[in-house]
Amino acid sequence: MIRVFIGFDPRESAAYSVLAHSIWTRASVPVAIAPLMLSELKGVFHRERHPLQSTDFAFSRFLVPYLSGYEGWSVFTDCDMLVLDDIANLWKLRDERFAVQVVKHEHQPREAIKFLGQPQTAYPKKNWSSVMLFNNARCRALTPEYVNAATGLELHQFKWLSDESLIGALPRRWNHLVGYYQPTRDVSLVHYTLGGPYFDEYRDCEYAAEWFAERDRMLHAEQRPQKSAAA
Repeated sequence: MIRVFIGFDPRESAAYSVLAHSIWTRASVPVAIAPLMLSELKGVFHRERHPLQSTDFAFSRFLVPYLSGYEGWSVFTDCDMLVLDDIANLWKLRDERFAVQVVKHEHQPREAIKFLGQPQTAYPKKNWSSVMLFNNARCRALTPEYVNAATGLELHQFKWLSDESLIGALPRRWNHLVGYYQPTRDVSLVHYTLGGPYFDEYRDCEYAAEWFAERDRMLHAEQRPQKSAAA
């Protein structure tokens, strides 16, 4: 069973649903998907919202090892994504040498504002934490107490690890930044980091057609033919 936690923000509930569908329909093994909803974390997560925080799950993502009982492995993804590959292929990349595995972007945002007028912030390791493969037993520093108190940079720059050598690299195909990387067929996970096609302003962005096609497949319900009264 692959455990996947997806960041949830009510403003992007459509994005969450389409992403979950894109994972389930391509998976070759059982997958358990859970949304990181603040309403379900009231007893665990209680830090004040930061002015630069653009989503509800900016910090709650680091509770994944705790929510997994610090056992086995878990995947975290932002919700503004679309999976175009079997999630089992990401799962196969688990490496016990590391506490966490990420795509190590060299991302320098050019814009000051992103979706819904949210401020864009730049810092080293930008977007590394948007897809994380957690080796939960090696992430015991991420207690609820620490996640509630640590600064954003301490969390997103993985300062909770004793050594940066514990951060393993994933292939870039597993976190393709739309609008920054050139479009390619060799993509396993599309990340609409500036804003997804579920927002009117970005409905024509790269990989928008793939998102709408996934949404339409999710919404389609095939009606079974009615039996005749004589049958």
